[in-house]
Amino acid sequence: MAVKERSSAGDPARTLELLWRVPGKPARGPKQRSSIDAVVGAALELADAAGLEALTMRAVAAKLGLTPMATYTYVPGKAELVDLMLDTVYQRMPRAELSGLDWRARVTTIAEENRALLARHPWVAYLPTTRPPLGPGLAAKYDHELRAFERIGLSDVEMDAALTHLLGFVTSVARIAIDTERAAADSKMSDQQWWERAAPLLEQVFDTQRYPVAARVGAAAGQNQDAAYSADHAWQFGLTLVLDGLETLLIER
Repeated sequence: MAVKERSSAGDPARTLELLWRVPGKPARGPKQRSSIDAVVGAALELADAAGLEALTMRAVAAKLGLTPMATYTYVPGKAELVDLMLDTVYQRMPRAELSGLDWRARVTTIAEENRALLARHPWVAYLPTTRPPLGPGLAAKYDHELRAFERIGLSDVEMDAALTHLLGFVTSVARIAIDTERAAADSKMSDQQWWERAAPLLEQVFDTQRYPVAARVGAAAGQNQDAAYSADHAWQFGLTLVLDGLETLLIER
């Protein structure tokens, strides 16, 4: 999926003012009929329903009963609006109590919280965030998640790296689930129906003797998952590898 948007693509100073709600100059003209929070809420409804491709300032204005120009009195443009949306999603994200849990349970909880977030807001899984929106939502999310790795034997830099590795895994699996659901919706066929349709021709052109390992493993995985990819299987297997890999590092210390 091609996504043009990325986080922190707007003016950094103005974006930070909006994220932290730093009071600006009083607006001139008639009394404002809406608010930044209302604009963000309308934008989230559009993006959650149809992705960032459906998000335009005109669409947000129509949802709020405003003129497009009036919408710009709250947010300078789509770039800043995307950052506000992302930080709002982070602020609203449920955060479980981690104290009293062992480190594997804490890390698992963080992973599950992020997987649930991406299921609720699929557009977030495809939004590049190498320059994250430095707002209160991100600050709360980052602080909460780092606590899963606190006092287990990692340096501060390693704690950040471990969290980055974990969230990368979560995002990868979330995309499998989202893409699978969208493929079924677009084709009007389940994965099983799609494979049944393709199987007769595939049997004619695929040389199992030339690609014996691919044939054997692919058949075993397909029978086990009823699809080429299974988000649930990737989640269970992959999360165990992430946790075991981290445990091996800690034991070596």
